[in-house]
Amino acid sequence: MWLQPIVTIAATDEPVTLVEAKRQVRVDFADDDDYLTDLIATARNHAEKYCGVYLAEQTVAVQGEDWCDLAHLPVRPVQTITSLAYVDVTGAPQTLATSVYELRGDAIVLKYGQVWPPMRYGSLITLTAVVGFADVDPAVKHAILLRVADLYENRESASDANWTTIDSLLSNHRYY
Repeated sequence: MWLQPIVTIAATDEPVTLVEAKRQVRVDFADDDDYLTDLIATARNHAEKYCGVYLAEQTVAVQGEDWCDLAHLPVRPVQTITSLAYVDVTGAPQTLATSVYELRGDAIVLKYGQVWPPMRYGSLITLTAVVGFADVDPAVKHAILLRVADLYENRESASDANWTTIDSLLSNHRYY
Protein backbone atom coordinates (compact mmCIF):
# COMPACT_ATOMS: atom_id res chain seq x y z
CA MET A 1 0.00 0.00 0.00
CA TRP A 2 1.26 3.46 -0.90
CA LEU A 3 0.96 6.59 1.22
CA GLN A 4 0.10 10.00 -0.24
CA PRO A 5 2.88 11.38 -2.52
CA ILE A 6 4.64 14.55 -1.38
CA VAL A 7 6.06 17.04 -3.88
CA THR A 8 9.65 17.70 -2.81
CA ILE A 9 10.65 19.89 -5.76
CA ALA A 10 7.76 21.83 -7.26
CA ALA A 11 7.21 22.35 -10.96
CA THR A 12 9.13 25.26 -12.41
CA ASP A 13 7.56 25.14 -15.88
CA GLU A 14 3.88 24.89 -16.67
CA PRO A 15 2.31 23.12 -19.66
CA VAL A 16 0.65 26.45 -20.51
CA THR A 17 2.66 29.67 -20.81
CA LEU A 18 1.63 33.08 -19.55
CA VAL A 19 1.47 34.29 -23.17
CA GLU A 20 -0.97 31.49 -24.06
CA ALA A 21 -3.10 32.23 -21.00
CA LYS A 22 -3.21 35.96 -21.79
CA ARG A 23 -4.29 35.17 -25.36
CA GLN A 24 -7.03 32.86 -24.00
CA VAL A 25 -8.43 35.53 -21.67
CA ARG A 26 -7.87 38.31 -24.24
CA VAL A 27 -5.58 40.41 -22.06
CA ASP A 28 -2.62 42.36 -23.42
CA PHE A 29 -1.43 44.17 -20.30
CA ALA A 30 0.86 43.04 -17.47
CA ASP A 31 -1.30 44.06 -14.48
CA ASP A 32 -2.73 40.56 -14.01
CA ASP A 33 0.41 38.53 -14.86
CA ASP A 34 0.93 37.29 -11.28
CA TYR A 35 -2.75 36.40 -10.96
CA LEU A 36 -2.77 34.56 -14.30
CA THR A 37 0.40 32.70 -13.34
CA ASP A 38 -1.35 31.51 -10.16
CA LEU A 39 -4.42 30.50 -12.19
CA ILE A 40 -2.25 28.45 -14.57
CA ALA A 41 -0.80 26.50 -11.63
CA THR A 42 -4.29 26.07 -10.14
CA ALA A 43 -5.74 24.84 -13.43
CA ARG A 44 -2.82 22.43 -13.93
CA ASN A 45 -3.29 21.11 -10.41
CA HIS A 46 -7.01 20.58 -11.12
CA ALA A 47 -6.20 18.68 -14.34
CA GLU A 48 -3.58 16.58 -12.54
CA LYS A 49 -6.02 15.54 -9.82
CA TYR A 50 -8.76 14.86 -12.38
CA CYS A 51 -6.50 12.71 -14.57
CA GLY A 52 -4.41 11.09 -11.84
CA VAL A 53 -1.09 12.14 -13.42
CA TYR A 54 1.53 14.81 -12.98
CA LEU A 55 1.49 17.11 -16.00
CA ALA A 56 4.45 19.37 -15.19
CA GLU A 57 7.88 18.02 -14.32
CA GLN A 58 8.41 17.86 -10.56
CA THR A 59 10.02 15.62 -7.96
CA VAL A 60 7.89 13.58 -5.58
CA ALA A 61 8.56 11.26 -2.65
CA VAL A 62 6.14 8.47 -1.87
CA GLN A 63 6.32 5.70 0.69
CA GLY A 64 5.22 2.08 0.33
CA GLU A 65 5.05 -0.81 2.75
CA ASP A 66 6.65 -3.62 0.76
CA TRP A 67 8.75 -4.34 -2.33
CA CYS A 68 5.66 -5.79 -4.07
CA ASP A 69 4.17 -2.26 -4.04
CA LEU A 70 6.72 -1.33 -6.71
CA ALA A 71 4.83 -3.46 -9.24
CA HIS A 72 2.32 -0.60 -9.64
CA LEU A 73 3.56 2.89 -8.87
CA PRO A 74 1.05 5.43 -7.50
CA VAL A 75 2.57 8.31 -9.49
CA ARG A 76 2.80 8.68 -13.26
CA PRO A 77 4.41 9.30 -15.59
CA VAL A 78 7.73 8.56 -13.96
CA GLN A 79 10.64 9.99 -15.94
CA THR A 80 13.47 8.85 -13.67
CA ILE A 81 14.00 7.29 -10.28
CA THR A 82 16.09 9.55 -8.04
CA SER A 83 16.38 7.07 -5.19
CA LEU A 84 14.83 4.01 -3.63
CA ALA A 85 15.50 4.05 0.12
CA TYR A 86 14.64 1.57 2.87
CA VAL A 87 15.68 0.55 6.38
CA ASP A 88 17.62 -2.72 6.59
CA VAL A 89 17.09 -5.37 9.28
CA THR A 90 19.73 -3.76 11.53
CA GLY A 91 17.87 -0.43 11.45
CA ALA A 92 20.33 1.34 9.16
CA PRO A 93 18.97 3.53 6.36
CA GLN A 94 19.97 2.23 2.92
CA THR A 95 19.63 3.38 -0.67
CA LEU A 96 19.12 0.57 -3.15
CA ALA A 97 21.69 0.50 -5.96
CA THR A 98 20.35 1.07 -9.48
CA SER A 99 22.07 -2.17 -10.49
CA VAL A 100 19.31 -4.03 -8.62
CA TYR A 101 16.21 -2.56 -10.27
CA GLU A 102 14.92 -0.78 -13.36
CA LEU A 103 11.95 1.37 -14.26
CA ARG A 104 9.61 -0.37 -16.66
CA GLY A 105 6.48 1.60 -17.55
CA ASP A 106 4.66 2.37 -14.31
CA ALA A 107 6.52 -0.30 -12.35
CA ILE A 108 9.92 -0.87 -10.81
CA VAL A 109 11.16 -4.41 -11.41
CA LEU A 110 14.21 -6.42 -10.45
CA LYS A 111 16.99 -6.77 -12.98
CA TYR A 112 17.90 -10.30 -13.97
CA GLY A 113 19.48 -12.29 -11.12
CA GLN A 114 18.69 -9.70 -8.42
CA VAL A 115 16.56 -9.99 -5.27
CA TRP A 116 14.93 -7.41 -3.06
CA PRO A 117 16.93 -6.92 0.17
CA PRO A 118 15.38 -7.74 3.54
CA MET A 119 13.80 -4.78 5.34
CA ARG A 120 13.19 -3.98 8.98
CA TYR A 121 9.70 -5.04 9.98
CA GLY A 122 7.28 -2.10 9.96
CA SER A 123 9.56 0.25 8.05
CA LEU A 124 8.67 1.92 4.77
CA ILE A 125 10.29 2.12 1.34
CA THR A 126 10.72 5.69 0.08
CA LEU A 127 10.63 6.20 -3.66
CA THR A 128 11.86 9.59 -4.88
CA ALA A 129 11.21 10.21 -8.56
CA VAL A 130 11.01 12.88 -11.20
CA VAL A 131 7.49 12.77 -12.66
CA GLY A 132 5.55 14.65 -15.29
CA PHE A 133 5.24 14.95 -19.04
CA ALA A 134 7.74 16.73 -21.28
CA ASP A 135 4.78 17.77 -23.47
CA VAL A 136 1.10 17.44 -22.69
CA ASP A 137 -1.55 16.40 -25.17
CA PRO A 138 -3.22 19.34 -26.94
CA ALA A 139 -6.62 18.43 -25.43
CA VAL A 140 -5.17 18.62 -21.91
CA LYS A 141 -3.49 21.94 -22.68
CA HIS A 142 -6.76 23.31 -24.04
CA ALA A 143 -8.63 22.13 -20.93
CA ILE A 144 -6.12 24.00 -18.75
CA LEU A 145 -6.60 27.14 -20.85
CA LEU A 146 -10.40 26.84 -20.56
CA ARG A 147 -10.10 26.46 -16.78
CA VAL A 148 -7.79 29.50 -16.56
CA ALA A 149 -10.27 31.59 -18.57
CA ASP A 150 -13.19 30.39 -16.46
CA LEU A 151 -11.39 31.20 -13.20
CA TYR A 152 -10.27 34.58 -14.55
CA GLU A 153 -13.77 35.61 -15.68
CA ASN A 154 -15.66 34.15 -12.69
CA ARG A 155 -13.76 35.19 -9.60
CA GLU A 156 -16.48 34.16 -7.20
CA SER A 157 -17.67 30.68 -6.33
CA ALA A 158 -19.89 29.05 -8.93
CA SER A 159 -21.58 25.68 -9.39
CA ASP A 160 -19.68 23.02 -11.35
CA ALA A 161 -22.46 20.45 -11.24
CA ASN A 162 -22.77 19.82 -14.99
CA TRP A 163 -20.52 17.95 -17.41
CA THR A 164 -18.30 20.57 -19.01
CA THR A 165 -15.97 20.91 -21.97
CA ILE A 166 -13.10 20.57 -19.51
CA ASP A 167 -14.47 17.17 -18.41
CA SER A 168 -14.82 16.12 -22.04
CA LEU A 169 -11.27 17.13 -22.93
CA LEU A 170 -9.71 15.44 -19.89
CA SER A 171 -11.83 12.29 -19.66
CA ASN A 172 -9.72 10.35 -22.17
CA HIS A 173 -6.53 11.15 -20.27
CA ARG A 174 -7.51 9.72 -16.87
CA TYR A 175 -5.47 7.00 -15.16
CA TYR A 176 -6.90 4.77 -12.48
